[in-house]
Amino acid sequence: MERFTAPAGVVLMLLRNLNGRAQVLLQRRQNTGFADGLLDLSCSGHVEKDEAMSDTVLRECAEELGLSIKREDLKFICFIHKRDGDKIYYYGYFMCEKFEGEPQIMERGKCSQLLWADLDNLPQDLIPDRKAAIDAYFNSVNYMEYGWN
Repeated sequence: MERFTAPAGVVLMLLRNLNGRAQVLLQRRQNTGFADGLLDLSCSGHVEKDEAMSDTVLRECAEELGLSIKREDLKFICFIHKRDGDKIYYYGYFMCEKFEGEPQIMERGKCSQLLWADLDNLPQDLIPDRKAAIDAYFNSVNYMEYGWN
């Protein structure tokens, strides 16, 4: 049995308030090999060697959305230990409500759409564990195991 092979990833939930409606930025995945065609949270990515999770969030936000956010504006929201078939993942979820500019699709080969969705009316084709993370945030759940028996 091979040991120490579970990848670590981060996911950012970018939020805004528009005319009194709380909204989250979603992206439609394509050509990634994971959940293609489904909606994902604002940006996500793997943690690189010698990179802290918060550094990964900042890097991925710039790479995928063209946004620069400040480390002090990031808020850790939950950690999910996920099982997906025979694969195991460790995800750190972060939230940010303060950013300048408009998010853009920076990786056209991996993202076909960006959209702001009302948090009280999320699309049905959102990746299920991402929806679970949103629920965890609003229920103050900081740790979750997803996909285990």
